[in-house]
Amino acid sequence: MMLTGGVVDYTREGTILSSEQRQFYEKNGYLLIRNCVPKYELERFRKRFQDICEKKVKAPENMTVMKDVSIAKSEFKEGEKAITKIQDFADDPVLFEYCRYPGVVDVVKDLIGHPKSTLMAMHTMLINKPPDNGKLTSRHPMHQDLQYFPFRPADFICCAWTAMERINRANGCLVVVPGTHKGVLLPHEYPKWEGGVNKAYHGIQNYDPSMPRIHVEMEAGDTVFFHPILIHGSGANRTEGFRKAISCHYANDDICRYVNVEGTTQENLAEEIIEIARKRLKKYGLDPNTVTLDFADIWKVRAREVNGTRSNL
Repeated sequence: MMLTGGVVDYTREGTILSSEQRQFYEKNGYLLIRNCVPKYELERFRKRFQDICEKKVKAPENMTVMKDVSIAKSEFKEGEKAITKIQDFADDPVLFEYCRYPGVVDVVKDLIGHPKSTLMAMHTMLINKPPDNGKLTSRHPMHQDLQYFPFRPADFICCAWTAMERINRANGCLVVVPGTHKGVLLPHEYPKWEGGVNKAYHGIQNYDPSMPRIHVEMEAGDTVFFHPILIHGSGANRTEGFRKAISCHYANDDICRYVNVEGTTQENLAEEIIEIARKRLKKYGLDPNTVTLDFADIWKVRAREVNGTRSNL
């Protein structure tokens, strides 16, 4: 059966994608577009990231700044741990311009909607993969992004992931397993890695490493678009430098709705994310015991409309 149940006709030319490109995505679950985001935009985002790291600008309240589980030297400041990722930058006026960049948005609409679809930016990240210290904590286990999301249908969710510099096998490029997006969400857990695992880096249980994988090597500005059930991950960064990418998960707000993940394979992760949110409430002087949080609530706060009027997510 075709993705989206025929709502999106992948056999026809899109606004900017050819029918061949749309069919490639439909069949493989990902699509690489070269030179999608210009270098001058990437440089603005890189500079903003540096300003946030150096605390030259105030980060939005709900932005999460993450550090690696292993002690890594900071890129910008002596004696500080490296910031390896910032999440939820939708309220940052500079970084959110990535999510609204027409060259990205138009491709997403061709893959999960049509020109008038209302898109929501559901999850935003700038990933600063550190040089690995030998414990391989910089790798990301093979996983499916839908594990983190309490909204459906999956066919109307798409990630745009843009290289901010050359990304290859040496510094930990994305690895995808083509066609796996036509499967189901598999059970995930923390991998049993000796060097430790970063918080919420879940991987597929009993992952079969013999599945044919493709290493997606990219130049700055190249963008890979992929389906949330596509199995993917990334290797360790075996170079001396940090490697940067910026990404946004989009959902078609006209079609997607929140779902209850209780009693599913996502329940444990949902509880973990809710616990992180409770700790954050404490930080702001609120009593987490007086607030009832569910997984969807957390996503409602994270989400921001890219265009149109938000109505469902």
